Amino acid sequence: MANIVVLGFQWGDEGKGKIVDLLTREVQTIVRFQGGNNAGHTLVVSGRTFILHLIPSGILHEQTRCCIGNGVVLDPHVFLKEVDSLIQQGVDVSPARLSISPKTHCILPYHKAMDAAREGAETGTKIGTTKRGIGPCYEDKVARVGVRAGDFANLALLRDKIFHAMREKNAILVHCYNAEAMDPELVYQEAAAIAPRIVSHLADVSSIIQETLAEEGSVLFEGAQGTHLDIDHGTYPFVTSSTTVAGNAASGSGCAPGILDRVVGVVKAYTTRVGEGPFPTELNDAIGDRLQQTGAEFGATTGRKRRCGWLDMCVLKESARLNGPTELAITKLDVLTGIKELKVCVAYEHNGRRVAYPPQEENGLGHVTPVYESLPGWEEDISHATSWVSLPKEAKEYIKYIEQAMKAPASIISVGPDRDQTIIRK
Repeated sequence: MANIVVLGFQWGDEGKGKIVDLLTREVQTIVRFQGGNNAGHTLVVSGRTFILHLIPSGILHEQTRCCIGNGVVLDPHVFLKEVDSLIQQGVDVSPARLSISPKTHCILPYHKAMDAAREGAETGTKIGTTKRGIGPCYEDKVARVGVRAGDFANLALLRDKIFHAMREKNAILVHCYNAEAMDPELVYQEAAAIAPRIVSHLADVSSIIQETLAEEGSVLFEGAQGTHLDIDHGTYPFVTSSTTVAGNAASGSGCAPGILDRVVGVVKAYTTRVGEGPFPTELNDAIGDRLQQTGAEFGATTGRKRRCGWLDMCVLKESARLNGPTELAITKLDVLTGIKELKVCVAYEHNGRRVAYPPQEENGLGHVTPVYESLPGWEEDISHATSWVSLPKEAKEYIKYIEQAMKAPASIISVGPDRDQTIIRK
């Protein structure tokens, strides 16, 4: 069995949760390898909706073991709230099924306070963060002052780390942002109160991966956000704080890159973006509104409306060369039904010349003009299609166009939100 990396090829919100849920049938272990609870995966199973922010989507399959890798930043309070919600819905989230790497860094209240203070400051530039403390937590990780999940097993160490970190955080909050200082003892007491529950889920994720492989099982590596929110390769500075590309699946989980066999790039049939940042194909018109409403384009994490636009092949080809997809999963194809003319961005005009990839300089994507090609749309309802042959000719041509441009086959086509509204071509 092959090990699989699943990640988004646009700006996140591509529908990765559903794809992970489908592919989980083939694997024994799932590892979330980066990001935090700024991500949200929405799953619809037999009419029931599940929204997961930290716990891998595969938790809904009883045969799987789910892990949170060292590349994730974990808000322990959000994690336990998610655990309790799943318990109420009858899902097994016992420590035997759900593990946290002791190396996973943890988001604490002062991280969220820093995030909110920066985003609210009158600096003239807003990144559009979710204010959940993701960036400040990654900063502490790099600065080597972070609190890790394993620290919850040593309360004296946990307290020392919190007090040490908060000396600097309180000085910044008070003197840079005119915010109130936070009480480090209160932060520690809140963390200590939930420590036993966090500790019960601690396990060596790297060893779990190796044990799975030794038993001839398969591992699925689940990414969050999307390629163009990558801290290095995305539309900087309007990006997330982690590495979202396929290469980080190994580093963020604790395994060798040579075991990554399949890379499934999840591509929404049009483009969306939430928050700030350049978006060349954005539609501020009736078609954009139609995509937003028909596609129910609201952030699973924040509830914010997603900005909508035409498919951008320049963005997707950049994702292909960064990630090397072995196959594609096309989502929300049904949302395009009824639009007579579908436009696809095939190049940009940039500084008087035509380019096929996003410019590399900062905010270069904010200074391009998209060049479009048109494809015919279809009128038939495809939400009940169960096979490739049952799709309209125009829908097939649209999929083929994407495959040819990205040089990868579309093995999964989603035609609705439910698990069963899926065409498997492989």
